[in-house]
Amino acid sequence: MKKLVQEFATQLQEGLIIGKSHRFVTPQAAFTNVVVTGLGGSGIGGSIVQNYVFDQLKMPFVVNKDYFLPAFVSKSSLVIVCSYSGNTEETVEALNHALKMKSTVICITSGGKIAEIAKKKGLDCILVPAGMPPRSCLGYSLIQILYTLNHFNLIDNKFEKEIAATIKSMKAAEKDTQKKAKVLAKKIFGKLPIIYSSATYEGVAIRFRQQLNENSKMLCWHGAIPEMNHNELVGWRDDAKDKVVILLRNDDDYERVQTRMEINKKIFKKYTPNIVEVFSEGKSYWEKAFYLIHLTDWVSVILADMRELDATEVKVIDFLKGSLAKS
Repeated sequence: MKKLVQEFATQLQEGLIIGKSHRFVTPQAAFTNVVVTGLGGSGIGGSIVQNYVFDQLKMPFVVNKDYFLPAFVSKSSLVIVCSYSGNTEETVEALNHALKMKSTVICITSGGKIAEIAKKKGLDCILVPAGMPPRSCLGYSLIQILYTLNHFNLIDNKFEKEIAATIKSMKAAEKDTQKKAKVLAKKIFGKLPIIYSSATYEGVAIRFRQQLNENSKMLCWHGAIPEMNHNELVGWRDDAKDKVVILLRNDDDYERVQTRMEINKKIFKKYTPNIVEVFSEGKSYWEKAFYLIHLTDWVSVILADMRELDATEVKVIDFLKGSLAKS
């Protein structure tokens, strides 16, 4: 897993090459909504892209993490199906639902049943390299979502330059990023992490939570500001010295959100001395988002080492899938 994390910049580079070289067979069309369907490491890319397109798309953009699609999905919907293995049972079922509704479907996978269905139905299927844990392939899948949106003229291609700049800065800062990750991991070790970010970067916060869950084998939770200020904040009432608050911050977070974060810090300090602020680096959304993702990915594998655990192992998920297969 460490090797995969270290090669993230290279993966982004390969993701751009895959996206640029794919020749869509699906003609351009007009849509009333966009749905990205996928779970876990295959679905988180949709959540991060959702934050990116929030102020760009003139139509609903929904991330679906279930067996079925929303009732509004129809032949005027663009459904992007993401499953790294191509065999995720929830996503396969959602794909069949989209086909039944005669939606425009684009598949992103490394193979499996989804690739087979795509071939049989003549669907666009963007293939990414196989043989890795899905959570380690975010750079491949996320970028293909962007290229799909660009193909249908839903977003422009400025993301290409922004991600190219990200790759350059990421490679140059690799050693420094690892050093910062080690410092952050030490502050988290032995405590329950609580991750907060602005709503604009909630997908990044979710990614960090999921990586702590899968790589570090730790429970944690996340919240987005301002939403958590209307409910969860009231839960800060008891001693929480066994918890560590991690604020993922950006210099372009909305000014009122930044003010809220400063006030929140004062509240948290009444209950825990463990408060860490992590500021992103870069100019564009993608530079900032991928900086935080890469840094926190490193934190998750370093914590696995500190806990003397195998970051790659997910036996409990294998057990779940095996049990489901028998039922």
